[in-house]
Amino acid sequence: MKILVPVKRVIDYNIKVCIKKDGSDVDLNNTKMSINPFDEIAIEEAMRLKEAGIATEVIAMSCGTLASTDVLRTALALGADRSILVELEHNPEPLAVAKLIKVVCDKEQATLIICGKQAIDDDSNQTGQMVAALLGWSQATFASEVKIDGDSALVTREVDGGLETLKVLLPAVITTDLRLNEPRYATLPNIMKAKRKPLDTFSAADLGVDVSPRLTLLKVLEPTKRTAGVMLENVDALIGKLKTEAKVI
Repeated sequence: MKILVPVKRVIDYNIKVCIKKDGSDVDLNNTKMSINPFDEIAIEEAMRLKEAGIATEVIAMSCGTLASTDVLRTALALGADRSILVELEHNPEPLAVAKLIKVVCDKEQATLIICGKQAIDDDSNQTGQMVAALLGWSQATFASEVKIDGDSALVTREVDGGLETLKVLLPAVITTDLRLNEPRYATLPNIMKAKRKPLDTFSAADLGVDVSPRLTLLKVLEPTKRTAGVMLENVDALIGKLKTEAKVI
């Protein structure tokens, strides 16, 4: 079994995001970037399946600028066997990424795709579902436990009412939740080995995929800052506030 794991380069989750003064986009100058945390969980799950003898090869891929090479090297240091970069001039939209993943999956003849449920920069939560639709594969999202049983997978997923267990036939697309596992740390020897592992680069034209933007970003704004609370003397004062300021009654 080959497992394909898409990974994305995002602003590190410990960094406070800054917006450009003109509100055109997020400011990435001198900003620390890292692998998307949900994708790191996907790499860890793929490695556990390989270590259990279920998978034979783990392939990491990323779609983006040449700078995305660093997250692929991270994936290789975490244990992936090889990696693929689809080099683009800009960050693609979820549908474009899904199309690129489909083409790479067909090319590599992968049986299972494990990806993060969402990227922490745009929180779209669309790519995994789109890939499954394009491939016509089974899908299980928000996985908190994965067990491979022959030609099927038992996936426990988190829903509003608790936990739900699905049995999906392979090939399949699985998206990971935070509670699926605890990713390992990349050791120094593995970081050095990652530099010698294969990293193939393609363009969208090489794969025959149109990645032209279909959306236009109009403006980026910071969330509205919360105002300080006030102490009210009685219930009548509270009702007055709710009527005049909050206008909820």
